[in-house]
Amino acid sequence: MLRLYDTIHGEVRDLATRDPGKLSMYVCGPTVYDLPHLGHGRFTLVWDVARRWFSFRGLDVRYVSNITDIDDNIINRAQREGTTESQVASTYENEWWEAMSRIGVARPRDVPHATQYVADMVSLIESFLAEDVAYVISDGVYFDTSCVADYGLLAGQPLDSLRADPTIEASQEKRSPFDFALWKFSKPNEPVWSASFGDGRPGWHTECVVMSLGLLGDGFDLHCGGLDLKFPHHENERAQAQAARRPFAQHWGHNGWVMVGTEKMSKSLGNFTSLTDLLERTDARAYRLLVIRSHYRSPIEVSPATVADAERALARLDTLARRFELPTFGGEQFVTQNDYVFSGRAKDLVTSVGVLLDEDLNTPLAVGELFDAVSSANTLADEGEPVEAAQLALAVAVVFGALGLAVHSAVHEPTRDDQALVSARDDARSAQNWAEADRLRDELVSRGWIVEDSAGGTRIRRG
Repeated sequence: MLRLYDTIHGEVRDLATRDPGKLSMYVCGPTVYDLPHLGHGRFTLVWDVARRWFSFRGLDVRYVSNITDIDDNIINRAQREGTTESQVASTYENEWWEAMSRIGVARPRDVPHATQYVADMVSLIESFLAEDVAYVISDGVYFDTSCVADYGLLAGQPLDSLRADPTIEASQEKRSPFDFALWKFSKPNEPVWSASFGDGRPGWHTECVVMSLGLLGDGFDLHCGGLDLKFPHHENERAQAQAARRPFAQHWGHNGWVMVGTEKMSKSLGNFTSLTDLLERTDARAYRLLVIRSHYRSPIEVSPATVADAERALARLDTLARRFELPTFGGEQFVTQNDYVFSGRAKDLVTSVGVLLDEDLNTPLAVGELFDAVSSANTLADEGEPVEAAQLALAVAVVFGALGLAVHSAVHEPTRDDQALVSARDDARSAQNWAEADRLRDELVSRGWIVEDSAGGTRIRRG
């Protein structure tokens, strides 16, 4: 039985599904107004890993993740740059999918865009107004959170402690500080849609409840996202479903933050590094490995040191792949447990790792066992047991493939940054600056390269 931590209940619970053999899963996607940052990369990797593991275990996963293509940030950027909101959204959605492809995140089965569902949002808001669950003030239509008896359930703490939350809209006209905008009345030079209660555009919290229920239906299985969405965004979705008397997500999952020192990484704090920048500097697989070496609910810190360590670990996997000519998995390819039949140590490995991953996606312990198996496979081959060694190595590749991490048997080409370090080292050697040459050697080694001196200059290769 697959088990996953449920945010509402505060414990690991069985992941029961509405329909036998199927899993309906909604993950809140990006607002496309800027380059994706490392926090975006983490949540997409976490839930991509979960999706892949659920599929590996035999479930037919319907994975939905939205695109918010109308928002204050999109409007503000369009106005600053003298372009249109649709152009901003299109540009950064393309950047999003390019980055997702590079880190091996498979496309969702459905990708609803907020602007495609405005009519459904208008209908929902009209029903709320008719039942006095919503009310109109000068700048828009607001949801009355007092109509939901258990409002704040997902927050997991007293509402009084959340009154200073900067994500909650402030207005003297609101009935409660927690009431949120369902609809924002139009302003000059902003996108506008017609509605019986006044022309304007939807509020952010209205979008996902309409799209998730529209595509996955009442009582869908699993709603996921980053921890920062737990309150108020996910709570406001849940409140609207409650008010509409429609069963909503049966299970809630949230992943931890990316940390910079003691602060979470986010655009609002101004401390993020773009995911695209990271991918220019390192093997894209290193970030996936870094993510799965930590538990999905724990914070992780992304730094040159942690990325370099992940690159060295990748080099071990690729060395194994070359030695045993292992297949490559990942990308849009999904692995299922019925694709391969193992015996002996390989079977034991798949079984023990499966137990760990079935229990709240315990990837850190699973990854540890997989790397122990790398050592065992090499030892078996060295001791003259090539058949068992090859099967154990294949099991390692299959399970990592089930988590979306591909092993590469081909030699990797250096990145531009790697090549720049090689050139800088050659310059340092020519100038007889041996301390700098040694420092650059150490930097290349930290990136997973074996460094060799030759008559033609510095040469690097994977082990």
